[in-house]
Amino acid sequence: MPLTPLDIHNKEFTRGFRGYDEDEVNEFLDQVIKDYEAVLREKKELFEQVTEQDEKLEHFKNMEETLHKAILVAQETAEEVRRNAQKEAQLIVKEAEKNADRIINDALSKSRKVMIEMEELKKQASVYKMRFKMLIEAQLEMLQSDDWDQVTEDMEEQEEERV
Repeated sequence: MPLTPLDIHNKEFTRGFRGYDEDEVNEFLDQVIKDYEAVLREKKELFEQVTEQDEKLEHFKNMEETLHKAILVAQETAEEVRRNAQKEAQLIVKEAEKNADRIINDALSKSRKVMIEMEELKKQASVYKMRFKMLIEAQLEMLQSDDWDQVTEDMEEQEEERV
């Protein structure tokens, strides 16, 4: 067990014949007590400082660890966000491709329908033209036929009879 200033203060020496000067020994012991108390005080202060610095160091180590974990979480989150954005972009592209294919297919289908309707209209126009031509030719033949002359003569006769 280490000495305390009180131990030094209370220390009694045995007296011998022609021993040390008691005042000088007491004066020296008083000086030792003062120095020893100063050393103990300094030791206590240094111990408190070391304790305080250890606590700060522990605090900073905890902060460092927390920051490290936060950085890792941020990196993982950023990577996850990047992956999700990439997946979403792929889905958007696929959806756009599907829509483009659907639009193209619809346009082709409508184009085919229009072409079919146009061909049908051409046929109908051709048939109409042919029938109209036949009708006109038939009418022309009728006008050029002798029967027409007969009809006009008959009509003239009926007119004369009426008068």
